[in-house]
Amino acid sequence: MPPGPSSRPRTSASPPPSRSRRSSAPRSRARRLASARSPENLWRLDRNVSWYGPGFYGRRTACGYALTEDLRGVAHRSLPCGTLVTFRNPANGRTATVPVVDRGPYVAGRQWDLTGGLCRYLGHCYTGAILWRFP
Repeated sequence: MPPGPSSRPRTSASPPPSRSRRSSAPRSRARRLASARSPENLWRLDRNVSWYGPGFYGRRTACGYALTEDLRGVAHRSLPCGTLVTFRNPANGRTATVPVVDRGPYVAGRQWDLTGGLCRYLGHCYTGAILWRFP
């Protein structure tokens, strides 16, 4: 009588191969930023935020929006189009959550450019300090 399956000797004591689906590829910048957020999602202060608009009204933004006086959005060099960011004017407490709608600013040392509509809403139509965070 031939030996059955239960009588076969085990040849290896190693555990089964891992079935993890985790990729070794680097994560995108947006995912790194999202995972870097603190649990409290604290406000960050940027002391050099500017705004833009009047010379560009009527043109298309890099993300495909028509830039108008009423468009509330923000320009950022590397965040994906449509990424939501919340801004608060520390001078008056006004807060707005807006998408990234354009690329820029193109001035060294600046991270954000507010559209004309957002700067009027926040009362921040100058270059200066503003609080921001991811919602």
